[in-house]
Amino acid sequence: MELIRPFAALRPVDTRAADVVAPPYDVMSRDEAKKMAAGRPWSFLHISRPEIDLADDVDPYDDQVYAQGQANLQQMQAAGILQQDAVPGYYVYRLTMGTHVQTGLVAVASVDAYNTDRIKKHEFTRPVKEQDRVQQIKSLNAQTGPVFLVYPAQPDVDAILAAATQAQPAADIIAADSVRHQLWLLQDDTRIEALTAAFAAMPALYVADGHHRSAAAARVAAECAADTADNLAQRYFLSVIFPHDQVCILDYNRLIRDLHGLTAEEFLAQVAERFRVRPLSEPTKPDKPGVFSMYLRGQWYQLQLRTAQHTDDPVAGLDVSLLTEHLIEPVLGIQDPRRDQRIDFVGGIRGLSTLQARVDSGDWAVAFALYPVSMSALMSVADSGQVMPPKSTWFEPKLADGLVSHLLS
Repeated sequence: MELIRPFAALRPVDTRAADVVAPPYDVMSRDEAKKMAAGRPWSFLHISRPEIDLADDVDPYDDQVYAQGQANLQQMQAAGILQQDAVPGYYVYRLTMGTHVQTGLVAVASVDAYNTDRIKKHEFTRPVKEQDRVQQIKSLNAQTGPVFLVYPAQPDVDAILAAATQAQPAADIIAADSVRHQLWLLQDDTRIEALTAAFAAMPALYVADGHHRSAAAARVAAECAADTADNLAQRYFLSVIFPHDQVCILDYNRLIRDLHGLTAEEFLAQVAERFRVRPLSEPTKPDKPGVFSMYLRGQWYQLQLRTAQHTDDPVAGLDVSLLTEHLIEPVLGIQDPRRDQRIDFVGGIRGLSTLQARVDSGDWAVAFALYPVSMSALMSVADSGQVMPPKSTWFEPKLADGLVSHLLS
């Protein structure tokens, strides 16, 4: 079974890429998206977050929102801001954040491979968010948010991608967050065939980020009849695929609203029964697995489990699982982190200062910083057929929306 295939992307014309490209739809609030798109009529946020063009009281899942996104996409095509490439191909996408560089392949990935778990997942999806992506794909007749996939690094594949980057990029943008986004066209038949064959020989790909988008694409494809020329595009979903050894995973941290009826002293005493607790002189991130940082009442602490944990279960051995099992559940009484409103999650890109500020505000009682999950741990969980606890991984840098889209007609 082929894993990927080339496609003819819809993308900004060369002179308009900087006007179009936007952050992913799900990393900002409605107000943040509206401010970011102000004065930028061609920002892709008008397609990915079209509620910003409607009254504030319009529900983001209202039919008006999807219709507005469709109208905005058509307008940008009619104005010549977005154009579809004349022939199918692959694309090479490079992200640069400070000294970190990762180079991946833009392709469309097989829904059949996804459905048979050859493209492996590690998270559950939320029904409301998944349905939102289904409606968005249907209304646009396009996939506009790429799924972030990972392949086990292979020198031959990496070399083809690296060679493609020696040419002049079709797009080269430095976004507002200082991340550089570069895109190269790869339309040489020999290289295309070599990449398609190399991926077909791989045992699996892994969803890193974009579980709702890939699940939604699979649902839309399931509504199609058997493969025909008219619906072949729907049997694939837009992806950017990076080698596993170039991917950067940051910590994904926790905030708890209250101490479950305990005083700070009682809470610390219960924590100390399970963890070695050491005050820190300054905010310090955990420096290895099995170590946690905690912020409570103006003081940072280092926590380390008193009893060493040994397990062959790739999920049970994750730091997020250990913190939940030994502290968040028994001490703070949170049994379902996916639904409990007493817990919130903060990506590591925001730093320890954000955790500290939110606790100091009085709205949250305690914060926990974790050591990042490794890519090998993520792949082990996916290979075992299990899923990670919610909000276990935060990938940086993020893929841009609008740089490439996949039309389904």
